[in-house]
Amino acid sequence: MKGDGGEEEEIAEYAEEKWTPRKIEKLFEEDIHKLGEIADKINRREGNIVTFVVNKHINYTNVCVAKCPLCAFYRDAGDSDAYLMTVEEVLAEAEDAIRRGGTELHIVGSLNPEVSIEYFEEMFSRIKELARMKKRNVVVKALTAVEVDFIAKKERMSIKETLSRLKSAGLDAMPGGGAEILVDEIRKMICPNKANAEKWLKVMEIAHKLGIKSNATMLFGHIEQIRHRALHIFKLWNLQNRTKGFISFIPLLFHPENTRIGYERGLRKADPIDILKTIAVSRIVLRNFKSVRAYWIGLGEKLTQIALNYGANDIDGTIMGERVTHSAGAKSPTHLTVRKILGIIRASGKIPAERDTFYNILRVFA
Repeated sequence: MKGDGGEEEEIAEYAEEKWTPRKIEKLFEEDIHKLGEIADKINRREGNIVTFVVNKHINYTNVCVAKCPLCAFYRDAGDSDAYLMTVEEVLAEAEDAIRRGGTELHIVGSLNPEVSIEYFEEMFSRIKELARMKKRNVVVKALTAVEVDFIAKKERMSIKETLSRLKSAGLDAMPGGGAEILVDEIRKMICPNKANAEKWLKVMEIAHKLGIKSNATMLFGHIEQIRHRALHIFKLWNLQNRTKGFISFIPLLFHPENTRIGYERGLRKADPIDILKTIAVSRIVLRNFKSVRAYWIGLGEKLTQIALNYGANDIDGTIMGERVTHSAGAKSPTHLTVRKILGIIRASGKIPAERDTFYNILRVFA
């Protein structure tokens, strides 16, 4: 639903054909309410709809050799609470999701040296076989760019060969995790032992060229500065202009509890103004992305509702179980019913719509 001529003129003022990191950084200096108004108008031009997906998160392992200071999820192989799910256990989770109406399986874990590419090939192919038996279309959205890079190195294969094999087995799309902040001076402090910024972007570029769509994330609110967020957003905007392979951008709020870097530096969660401003700036800049997501797991239900008027036009989904953010101290539930999601969206003055992974609208809830 388009606004009047004044609205269009105001939005056009922010329609940069050539963003630079500095121009994006300067956006953060503007008033939060002005940014929110512009971001919301951008979304309203495409209708007043906020989307969600019926999905399930499956974290197949927590054993990780990277041991990132920002992570509370990882465990060493010998820890009492370390785990690696069997393919049968993953299939049981997938079957549960299908039974509950799920259309997307979000499968991520960590950098576990005991896991082979054959493990994922069996997992993905058997999930697809299960979906065919149930006569359901289920998207396998799995493995971050960091996990793909790790698998490729372990198997001594190229990124292209690794992704091609995974795609042939049933990989449909990739999540956007592992991006953290795409600036190596920050990565050296928060995730020094995993793929650098250039490699993350390269994996995504190769995936897009192979026809594997993906999301992109940004973990913010830790030791980074606004200029680092601006550079991160710029790099995503620039790659999307080349590949058109990104679907959604998810600004992920850093939860410092139970993390080594949070303890050592005395970090606290970013305040709501900073969070909403980051979401609004993301929507204004990343108009070449279909959506900017309010990840309710990290934000909580109340702030998510507000974010839907500050540039977010997607609420993620039902989730049906999440471990990574909760291990770092998130207090949100691990699952929301469709009814609850509809209530959050409607309370923000938006129209709820169920989507699939690729943002095809499946149903609009009037």
